[in-house]
Amino acid sequence: MQNKIHDKILMPNLPLTGGCQCGAVRYELSSKPIVFYICHCSECQKQSSSGFGESVRVNIDDLEINGEVKTFERGSTSGNILQCDFCPNCGTRLFHRRKSYATTLNIKGGTFDDTNWLKPAGHIWTRSKQAWVKIGKDELAYARQPDNYDGLIKRWGEMIGWPV
Repeated sequence: MQNKIHDKILMPNLPLTGGCQCGAVRYELSSKPIVFYICHCSECQKQSSSGFGESVRVNIDDLEINGEVKTFERGSTSGNILQCDFCPNCGTRLFHRRKSYATTLNIKGGTFDDTNWLKPAGHIWTRSKQAWVKIGKDELAYARQPDNYDGLIKRWGEMIGWPV
């Protein structure tokens, strides 16, 4: 997963679309994501049944969701309360948000229809990453939850060509 600052991302045309495995829930994103990062915490590993979770942070106002989602809440290692949205038919986890974030949420990256553009700006909770996951020296990596996401957002902006 080499991810250098000079790795530019060619974003697909908006809107970006996605949904659950059975198709009962669909979404449309009308703006570029704020940031995309990989989370290696044990909760994301459980949720994804894999080595990490993919978090694509977006503005809620730019996201249109069609279909019914169910929500459950859980505590996180960092002490936050997460609200997790999933399809009640197939169980696909689609979104999660912190109660303390009123205007943004994270889309689970693998639920986009086109995932070819997904290159993470960095990694969080690397202290619990799987041993087989290799993070390059030039990649942003945080052992735990970062105090803020400014560094990841700046790197993402460089990758997608936003002025920073």
